[in-house]
Order: sequence, then C-alpha cells, then structure tokens
Amino acid sequence: MKLAIHYPNFSYPGGNTTIAPLLAATARAADEGGATTFTLMDHWFQMEAMAPATEPMLEGYTGLGFLAGITRKVRLGLLVTGVTYRHPGLLAKTVATLDVLSGGRAMFGIGAAWYEKEHRALGVPFPPVAERFERLEETLRITRQMFSDDDGPYEGTHYSLAETICQPKPIQQPGPPVMIGGSGEKKTLRLVAQYGDACNLFAPDVETVAHKIDVLSRHCADVGRDPAQIEKTIITSLDPIRDTDGFLRAMEEYAKVGVEQVWLSPKGTDDPSTWTLEVTERVLPRLRDI
Repeated sequence: MKLAIHYPNFSYPGGNTTIAPLLAATARAADEGGATTFTLMDHWFQMEAMAPATEPMLEGYTGLGFLAGITRKVRLGLLVTGVTYRHPGLLAKTVATLDVLSGGRAMFGIGAAWYEKEHRALGVPFPPVAERFERLEETLRITRQMFSDDDGPYEGTHYSLAETICQPKPIQQPGPPVMIGGSGEKKTLRLVAQYGDACNLFAPDVETVAHKIDVLSRHCADVGRDPAQIEKTIITSLDPIRDTDGFLRAMEEYAKVGVEQVWLSPKGTDDPSTWTLEVTERVLPRLRDI
C-alpha cells in the first residue's frame, strides 16, 4: 500500500512567519521519505470542524506552485478543488502549469464543493447541489478537452468557451490523473467511473469502504470500464505513530477490499515535518509490504 500526506493545518507556533518553512520541511520529508503524494486543501477559510474559520489557510494552487520548486519526486495536488472556486478554463490552465513546472507531477483533484460559509463571505456564487454536480461534470469534460489537441469551442449548459487553447500542455498525457473526491453513491461515484483515475473515500470502517468500492464497480460496468483502472484510496484519522501495529492491521483489512493508497495528516506535534519523517522511516517500510 502507498502513503500520501495531506497537510490541512497552518496554525503552528510562531505565526505566519513559520508557515512557509514548516510546509517546506514537511513536503521535503514526504518527498525524500518515499510518500507518493503530497496534498493541500482547497479552501479560503479553515474548516470549522477542525478550527475556527479565522485560522490560517493558504490558497491551494499558490501553495502547490511553491512546493513544485522544492520537491523532486512526490506527486502534488489538492484534496480536492471545489468546482465552484475557479472557472473551468482557468482551472485547466492552472493545473497544466503546475504539471509543467513540477516536471509532470500534478494530480487533478476535484469535487462538487460544500463549504457555503466561505462562498458567502467572499461573494462567490454557491449554487444548489444538483447544479454543482452538473458543473462538476462539465468541468471534467472541459479540462479533458483542454488537455487534448482539440482547441475548438465547448458549449455546455453552464459554461461556454469559444476556444480551449491550453499551451503548454501538461507533461503527463492525456493529462494529470483525475481524482474525484467524495463517496456519494448516485452521483460522485458515477462520475469517478466515467471520468476518474482515482477516488478518495472516507474510511469510517472497512465494511463501508468495501460497499463504496462495490458501488463504484457497478457504475464501471454501466459505462463499460474496468474498475481496476481506477485507484482506490482512503483518508483516515488513525494514528500510525501512537499505535503502529494497530494501524497496519487496519490497512491490511482495507487492502483486502481493494484500497491501494492511504492519506494521513500530521498529528499531535508542533513540527509536522518531524511527524512526517517518523512515519516515512518507521511506518512506510511496513506499509509497502501490504
């Protein structure tokens, strides 16, 4: 099983002057330690389930551009971009730029968006959920076209592009791998089956994840796609340092139902790079054997 590091917290001792060096040190630890992927959130405010909205939060793609210049191997992405945050043509351009500047290491994570408070606060339209999913599917189609050799027009229900020019094209072809976030069975997992290279599932227990993967497989059958083409990943709150053996036993069970990568976030430390270094040195070698 592979390891991904998700970096959702920027509230560390020392204030704003420590944000850049701590983020850089943590990304380097993940990169040099063998993690496959390093992600940031795509939010303007901190999530209130984690901390007050007034706590620090970096703009995601600016953060990834910073990381592209100081890492060498690890894949970089957002877990995940909200479809409402950027016009799809500009989003495709941003992702292509990240892929070029990182030497072909971009991941295109996207979802239907959910954090209404930050939209209202900053004056960004937040349409009803059904429309957000319509926009998500159109965005997936637009980005696919912009990453291809087709620079003609796109005409959809919500978006109209006279030309889909995107130069330079991403280094990865036919484009950076698409991860569609969320576990919704009727809409999200259908979109994964049709457009995704990977899914990211919340992991409350193995049975729930196994069920979601089974639903995904049925959607794949409906669209004529081999579910093995889609990487199954989870994000978990389990602590691999406090209970390493217990964590690895849990990952063995998830692997049995098809999970190939787990996302972890730094826990319980004022220096997330130290936590990341310990995970890659102590836990990752055993995780790879699963």
